[in-house]
Amino acid sequence: MTESAEHPFLLPHGYRDAEGTLHREGRMRMSTAFDEIAPLKDPRVQSNPAYLLIILLSRVITHLGTLEFINPKVMEGLPSGDLLYLQDVYRRLNETGHTRLRVACPHCEQQFEVETSPVGES
Repeated sequence: MTESAEHPFLLPHGYRDAEGTLHREGRMRMSTAFDEIAPLKDPRVQSNPAYLLIILLSRVITHLGTLEFINPKVMEGLPSGDLLYLQDVYRRLNETGHTRLRVACPHCEQQFEVETSPVGES
């Protein structure tokens, strides 16, 4: 089974741009080795390793609402909950190639996969 090259997501809170437009729907692609190595040369990452996540996500998020460009400044403007959500999507996507979770029914114990969505969304 071939996995899609990009995976959709819906931010729990969203990014609000300078005009007040809220952007919540986006797409993320799987990372490459270069995506994970290149940010290590960035002086912002060298002075603050926590900045690695900001740069890494700005490289692999291909779409966010109607924004024309995704860059580190956009990632810096996300609510912390959205950053944690995207970090989780990134981890699952790059570990398994998809964002689904394998779960088991508590009554019949049958296992199946579910597509994840942010808390409060259906």
